[in-house]
Amino acid sequence: MEKVRAAMIGVGNISGIYLKNIHERFTDIELVGVCDLVREKAENAKEKYPHLKIYDSMYDAFRDDTIDVILNITRPNDHYEVSMEALKHGKHVYSEKPLASTLDKGIELVKEAEKRNLYLGGAPDTFMGAGIQTCRKLIDEGTIGRVIGANAHMIGHGPESWHPDPEFFYKHGGGPIMDMGPYYITALVNLMGRVEEVCGMAKASFETRTITAKEHYGEEIEVEVPTYVDGTLRFESGAVAHMFATFDVYYPHAAMIEIYGSEGTLYVPDPNWFGGEIRLFDSNKEMKSIDMEFEFTDNSRGLGLWDMCACIREGASPRAGCQQTLHVLEVLRSFEKSAKSGGYVKIESPYERQKPMNKNAETEGRIL
Repeated sequence: MEKVRAAMIGVGNISGIYLKNIHERFTDIELVGVCDLVREKAENAKEKYPHLKIYDSMYDAFRDDTIDVILNITRPNDHYEVSMEALKHGKHVYSEKPLASTLDKGIELVKEAEKRNLYLGGAPDTFMGAGIQTCRKLIDEGTIGRVIGANAHMIGHGPESWHPDPEFFYKHGGGPIMDMGPYYITALVNLMGRVEEVCGMAKASFETRTITAKEHYGEEIEVEVPTYVDGTLRFESGAVAHMFATFDVYYPHAAMIEIYGSEGTLYVPDPNWFGGEIRLFDSNKEMKSIDMEFEFTDNSRGLGLWDMCACIREGASPRAGCQQTLHVLEVLRSFEKSAKSGGYVKIESPYERQKPMNKNAETEGRIL
């Protein structure tokens, strides 16, 4: 099988798991080289994986004729520039979430990819894991009857206590709804389908945040984005969901998705992960644990890239393609838009769920 050749732009906090999985699990991707504005980060990657080339700038990677795909794992507010320049140089792009920091920029990226007949995909790919895929199968089989609603929340007190460089979480393109919201909304649309409209309220509870992680201990961050976002989504099916995300609250159980059906309630695993506990509360008022039926229960980041690279080879539609990442971006940005306008926001982007995962994709070494 001919390998798809990739270059990684950005070698930050999340790069380690991408490097590990590409080299050890998704081996029909060949990672040729890496690039980071802080060269030391790229050198650290090369120290662990000596074959890697270090590009002096992202443009050197874009001009490398041997590269097929750019893996863009830069900071959220940089996603647009890196992805757009890669597309303009004729490269397929797989980007970390979100697709872009604004809806207009996301639309521009999709149009550019379509104009050049290039693939544009992106994280999160956690919905492709065993947890969400098993829940999708249960819903599609009618286990909880007709889906009538859902409730999702991500509650915590921000990343400044643990992240080595947390400032960007509170700047344009950051905040809980843009940072963690993609996991939840991506899971919800894969379980429930297209979102039709949203409404929301949003605020920043604190003007500044104090970093307590050791790397920048005591430094103050000025907050530029909402850190307390509460919204409602109406799906095309008629189902209604609630989404709450905050960096402002002390709370013991941070992650939750519940799907309500006419015949029962499904408790979905944390969408930030690939596996997790699944429970079903049925119409007999009995709580049952449900076994996961798919592979990828551990940290499988890079799974979406593997899928997209297989689609490049075979001319198929990726599960984590830009139709999905744009739809999710529009939903996320519409919460704040609704909060400012005080009314409902109609979602314009199309969305159709892609095919579910093969149960034995990793065992068989083939995802399509």
